[in-house]
Amino acid sequence: MRKKMFAAAALVAAATLTLSACGSGDDNGSPVSVVSEEAGSDKAATVLDQPFEKPDLVLTDTKDGKYDLRKETKGRPTLIYFGYTHCPDICPLTMNNIAVAKKQLPKSEQDKLTVVFVTTDPARDTPAELGKWLKGIDTQFVGLTGDFATIQASARSVGISIEPTHKDKKTGKTVSVHGTQVVAFSPKTDQGYVLYGEDATVDDYTKDLPKLIKGQNP
Repeated sequence: MRKKMFAAAALVAAATLTLSACGSGDDNGSPVSVVSEEAGSDKAATVLDQPFEKPDLVLTDTKDGKYDLRKETKGRPTLIYFGYTHCPDICPLTMNNIAVAKKQLPKSEQDKLTVVFVTTDPARDTPAELGKWLKGIDTQFVGLTGDFATIQASARSVGISIEPTHKDKKTGKTVSVHGTQVVAFSPKTDQGYVLYGEDATVDDYTKDLPKLIKGQNP
């Protein structure tokens, strides 16, 4: 199930990218961000007209230690994704796609790349739960949890909307509705300059990661 997150205002662009969310909900989501891409482009990556500042975020990692996002990832190519471990589809698929693509890189480039998974469901995603889940995907991935309001504000700063978890009326399961974009931050500027939607494939990431690691446009 999807929840559409619509652009807040128009930028000069050939086309706008509509943001979506995984989880449950109807189509009354608040505006988030406007980005652009070439008309007719088949690229999975969308280069932002106005890059995002990296969130000033300090959360708890899977080893129960404090993780200062800006400090730990300064000057490093970084991918950030907001999701939750109980997600039945998009979150594990996205993280696994990145993990498979990352393994195609030379070891030296793998070590340069930082992939950060920030939970949108901190009540259930404890450091131990995050660590267990990410271990099955890629042991180098960073998992972060903490105060929901802090996480929500940091996601909003990069154009991603997150709602508090709630119980789905149809299934009875607790779900988290959130934007499903991966934000790529440049090692040159530390700014988030590229977005990937939920349809990005392993091949897309395999093709683009070598450029992202160098801070180039995909």
